[in-house]
Order: sequence, then C-alpha cells, then structure tokens
Amino acid sequence: MIVAVKRNKKRNLLKILALIALVVMFGAYYYHMNKSFEEQQLRELESKKALKLQEDKKEKEKKDIEKAILSEIEKAIDLVGQENIRHVKIIEDKVIIICEPATNLDALMVRYGAMAFIKKTLNEIIIAVDINFIVKSRLNAK
Repeated sequence: MIVAVKRNKKRNLLKILALIALVVMFGAYYYHMNKSFEEQQLRELESKKALKLQEDKKEKEKKDIEKAILSEIEKAIDLVGQENIRHVKIIEDKVIIICEPATNLDALMVRYGAMAFIKKTLNEIIIAVDINFIVKSRLNAK
C-alpha cells in the first residue's frame, strides 16, 4: 500500500508568516525597551545634574560665609590691634577673642556695640561676637 501525503503550500506560507510576525514582535519589544531605558537614563542624568548644581550652590554659599566670617575676624583683630591679641577661637556659634588686660576696646565697641560680649578679668579680656550677627550683617550688606 502506498500512501501519498499532499503538502499544502498555504501551510508553509502560514509558518513563514508566523515566524516573521514573531521576529517583528520581538524587534518592536526590543526597540520599545531600549527607548524606555534610554529615557530613564536621561531622567537619572538630569536629576544627578540638578543635585550636583544644588551641591555646588551650597558649597559656594558655605565658602562665602566662611570668607565673610574670616574677614570680619580680621577686621576685629585690626580694630583691637594685633599685638594685643593672645588667642582667637571659634566655639559653637561664637568668635572668642582673648586680649591683653590693658587693651583699648573703644573701636571694637563702636563696630559691634552690644553684640560684642566683653568680660574683663585680671589676666585677660575675653570678647565674644555672635557668628549669626556677622553673617546677617554681611548678607544684608550685599
């Protein structure tokens, strides 16, 4: 007995079309995922740039405040006279200047007024100036 099997050309064409559709579907999925990943990377890059810009701005502000404090300390030392200064310290939010007991503080009192806390002892004069006062006066001057 001989069995003859007829092959249908439409069935082969259907297999080829299904294979092409499958390749196109995977290609479209790959393209879509690539685009979404690229957009995500772009958003992350923009957020990193924004954070870096904010950090740079904060660093610049810190440097400006530091320069203001140091220049104000230099001016206070010049007003008192550098030869009369023993120590200058920054403790918490105060600038502490320790002077000789026979120092003339009139110029310092004119500049800071009641904002300079002065304590006179037998061995030294201690002057404390609030850093917040210095920063606020500098920021208002600019």
